[in-house]
Amino acid sequence: MSDEILDAYRSSIDNIDAALVHILAERFKVTQAVGRYKAKAGLPPADPGREERQIARLRKLAEDARLDPEFSEKFLRFIIDEVIRHHEQFRDEV
Repeated sequence: MSDEILDAYRSSIDNIDAALVHILAERFKVTQAVGRYKAKAGLPPADPGREERQIARLRKLAEDARLDPEFSEKFLRFIIDEVIRHHEQFRDEV
């Protein structure tokens, strides 16, 4: 037995998940280029001021989109931590 309404919702969710994966892949391509640049230029892997500004900006966007700002901050923090980890690896390879 198939529920066409539920199937349609799930299909939309699947499409959104695929888009998220592709967007994250593109984001990480750029942040890895940033990490390589920082390593060559002798810049630190992390930029706490930039991170704070990004979190504040994303919290505001989340509020405007009626998305829980706490969730958006946790999600962004997870991404930032992974980016910093990559940047530290690039630094250590130089």
